[in-house]
Amino acid sequence: MSPVKQSDPVVESCAENGVKNGAANGTPLALSAGDLVDALGVGTNLLVGRYCVELASGDWWWSDEVYAMHGWKRHEVEPSLQALRSRKHPDDRARMVRAVGDALRAGRPFACGHRIVGRDGRTRSLVVTGQALRNAPAGTREVAGYVVDVTPVQKEALDRRAASVVNHAFVSRAVIEQAKGVVAAVRGVDAGAAEQVLRDAAGEVGVPLRVAADQMTTALRKNEKSGLTPAVLSRALDAIHPVERPHGRDPLLTRRPRSAAR
Repeated sequence: MSPVKQSDPVVESCAENGVKNGAANGTPLALSAGDLVDALGVGTNLLVGRYCVELASGDWWWSDEVYAMHGWKRHEVEPSLQALRSRKHPDDRARMVRAVGDALRAGRPFACGHRIVGRDGRTRSLVVTGQALRNAPAGTREVAGYVVDVTPVQKEALDRRAASVVNHAFVSRAVIEQAKGVVAAVRGVDAGAAEQVLRDAAGEVGVPLRVAADQMTTALRKNEKSGLTPAVLSRALDAIHPVERPHGRDPLLTRRPRSAAR
């Protein structure tokens, strides 16, 4: 198979649609690079490669990018089904074969995602698109398309999620520490004893420690004109209450009788 393809079905389709939608209607289609970037929502730069396989002969062609995604250089491996299978994550093999097979039998374009494992042991996520083509003169049926390495996008999403979790944990701990500080200052106890007071109050109504601390400090702010006294603190602790859940009542959140003194 020649490493240089004479036509690109995606480009040809785009050009054909341009003639139909633009020239026929007399509407100019010129776009600036900025307009195109804005319209397509271009963000993270991804590695994109191309492939083509002749079904009758089983011959494959890959662009340099496809080799690079799989951890090979062009001279190191011959493009083949076996080469691809050797890199595919074992959990994704059957799913991808099923998706591509269904699309080819239906004669429609396909797109599916799967993971590969490189020679360094790292897992990467790819999205593969393709479409069956027929070379009219030779009658050769081919499948051609693109391979996109979406690992950077997934990493960014995971990093954002991790940062969100860390920030949430930091805020939660800050609220707890603030509440502990108030209890320790008013009752003259150490941090451990102050946290136990909060835990006892939270446990009595079945709410997390962070929720109890937040409810207590909210109650204190509402009564800040009365000053920070033991009585005001006790009322704030008494204000800790169960949190309703969307799916029915949870017996663990039912208020239990409080002890006489706190």
